[in-house]
Amino acid sequence: MNPADMFTQVGSVIASVMFAWAMFKQYCPYSVQEYFDKYSKRAFTFVYPYIQISFNEFTGDRFMRSEAYSAIENYLGSRSSTQAKRLKADVVKNSQSVVLSMDDYEEVDDEFQGVKLRWASGKHISKSQSVSFYPVTDEKKYYKLTFHKRHRQLILGDYLNHVLKEGNEIKVRNRQRKLYTNSGSYWRHVVFQHPASFETLAMEAERKQEIVDDLVIFSTAEDFYARIGRAWKRGYLLFGPPGTGKSTMIAAMANLLNYDIYDLELTAVKDNTELRKLLMETTSRSIIVIEDIDCSLDLTGQRKKKKEEEGPRDEKDPKPKLPKEEDSKQSQVTLSGILNFVDGLWSACRGERLIVFTTNFVEKLDPALIRKGRMDKHIELSYCSFEAFQVLAKNYLRLESHHLFARIQELLGETKMTPAEVAEHLMPKTITGDAKVCLESLIGALEKAKEDAILKAEEEAKEKEKESARLKAEEEAKEKEKEKAKAEEEAKEKAKAEEEAKEKDSSAAENAKKQVKENGFCDNGNGELNNKENKQEGFSH
Repeated sequence: MNPADMFTQVGSVIASVMFAWAMFKQYCPYSVQEYFDKYSKRAFTFVYPYIQISFNEFTGDRFMRSEAYSAIENYLGSRSSTQAKRLKADVVKNSQSVVLSMDDYEEVDDEFQGVKLRWASGKHISKSQSVSFYPVTDEKKYYKLTFHKRHRQLILGDYLNHVLKEGNEIKVRNRQRKLYTNSGSYWRHVVFQHPASFETLAMEAERKQEIVDDLVIFSTAEDFYARIGRAWKRGYLLFGPPGTGKSTMIAAMANLLNYDIYDLELTAVKDNTELRKLLMETTSRSIIVIEDIDCSLDLTGQRKKKKEEEGPRDEKDPKPKLPKEEDSKQSQVTLSGILNFVDGLWSACRGERLIVFTTNFVEKLDPALIRKGRMDKHIELSYCSFEAFQVLAKNYLRLESHHLFARIQELLGETKMTPAEVAEHLMPKTITGDAKVCLESLIGALEKAKEDAILKAEEEAKEKEKESARLKAEEEAKEKEKEKAKAEEEAKEKAKAEEEAKEKDSSAAENAKKQVKENGFCDNGNGELNNKENKQEGFSH
């Protein structure tokens, strides 16, 4: 048989098998197909000596990214750079180094204690069921480990522990802190490169040390939190006027602990379910920040306004009217959702996390939101003190003392200026960077602020006097109105009494006339009876 005939016969056999398989899949009942598939795979395992383990990227219905997947990805990075033909690159460590990882559908060989294994990367792609002009695909990536079944105990024990441990160590070495922000129900990030530190923070040294000690103790207290039965998290409330360094404080906290930052924009969150999903996708060793929480959503008045927001009810239709279309597009996150986010069951899904709220007006927040246990530590960032100024002068001008410091200390004790305003005056004003020019600029600004404060106080005093005079005049007018009303009431009572007396006299006269008319006599009030005839007889006699 020549090769051409042989290939023709092989092609015919393959086509026949494919045709038979297509007919089987098309017309054979599903239960029979499932039965055939189940036992064919079981029969295949008797002759196939290898075991496969899949590690999916996400666990729990895409709620959390698998830590095992991340560790494997880091572990295979160094090996894939020498074996795989298609690689993915990422820049880490402040853009100073590149980390490579294997691309999808690549394979990498590994060896552990003389045992050879094979890693393969892949992904499952499925289209969403939603009707859309642009179909949305859902990618589920995974790594698959293949090894001979006689090495089961070694691979499932020592090898996997070795992979996870080394992968986590590589992650720490290559760790590049990130700043996340939410877009819909997903997080997007950039590299976090803020240079703030507690050494450069404009604050009293004693207060800074207190905050640093609190943060360090928290970061090493995993066993303590487990022993007392609490989630390993801590809440910080930063409050004070604008420009007092609340955002800088958060950056300093992240740099001190080497944490990522998740900047949560509540107005971009659709509802409480989406908020919970965002919480689930945050990682350990991170700071979750909600800045200006009093402005993010109307959380303070929701309890009082709940009935008003339901809309008016109709007597015939007891159901509340639906909200307007523009209102339905707004965030539906509630105070209850925020409270559960901070201190509910879902808040314990990850460990070693800080939750930080900032606000300019702490009195506007609901007490339930900032109580101890949710916001454990309250830190007030107020106006610039002389000690804080000394830190700024050292940072900006490299000065630890100057003859103008005494005047600045005096002015800072008499007026209010935020650290941001002070720092602006300490910025270099000349090419040579003369410190005296900057200090004189600050003194001028402080003196002007002092004068403005005095003028404002005088204006407020005048306004207060005017308000007092107005209130006094209103009070006097009210008293006069009361007296006038009282006099009018007394006059009405007197007139009423006179009217009643007249009516009584008139009624008596009417009764007398009536008695004379009916009986010919009347009672004169002395028990005597008179009539006209008696009187006439008396006169005649």
